[in-house]
Formats: sequence, structure tokens, C-alpha cells
Amino acid sequence: MRITAANAPRPINHLLLTATNTGSKTCALPTYPAARFGEAQSVPPVAESSKPQALTTLAPGESGYAGVRLSSGDGSGEGGYDTSTLTIPFEDGSIATVKLPSGGVYVDSTLTVTYWQTSVSNALEY
Repeated sequence: MRITAANAPRPINHLLLTATNTGSKTCALPTYPAARFGEAQSVPPVAESSKPQALTTLAPGESGYAGVRLSSGDGSGEGGYDTSTLTIPFEDGSIATVKLPSGGVYVDSTLTVTYWQTSVSNALEY
């Protein structure tokens, strides 16, 4: 599994996570990415409105997507900080270290992730 992160052009202050199955067998992604930004002690909440009908399964070479709201667009979030590290643990005990966009990202108390989705548009629509 390879996970990448890119700034989303829309909506504002969003990151797109892409998980690509680099193996030779079909695999199921966990329900959502338990993303840890920097030294955070907890993972962000998941946007319940993004819950798909079923787990996202990926054939070899296929990708799944999750959206991350990094911070509020209106400045209402609290406790914000800049970070250049992101890790995502998996159920088998492995941990993916994900390279963030150049310069890192700013996160605040409104940090939220979506469930893994099969399309970019679904990952970024919440």
C-alpha cells in the first residue's frame, strides 16, 4: 500500500489522501485513516456524513481516497499548529509515514477526516 497526500484545490484548507494498492491481491482499506499529524496524541474525528455503503476494496493498482479538513476556513478553529509529519497506522500493525506537501500543513481543532472512498469527488464533498 502506498499513501500520498496532496493539497486539494477545493474546498479550502483540505488535503486529499490517496491509498494505492501496490500488492498483487485485492485488499480492503480500514474504514477511515487514523491520521496522526505531528505529535498529536489522538486521531481526528471522522465525518459521519461521508460513510460509504461498504468498505473500500482495492484491486491491485486501484486507489481509494480520503479527504482531510485541516483547519476552518473562517479562522474559528483553536489550538492551531504547523506540522510536517503525518503517520497512518494499519490494522496489521504497520505504520505509513506520509510525505506532506512542501512546507507542511496547518491544522487546528476543526481537523476532520472522511471515510475512505472510491472517488476523489466523494472524498472532498463533505
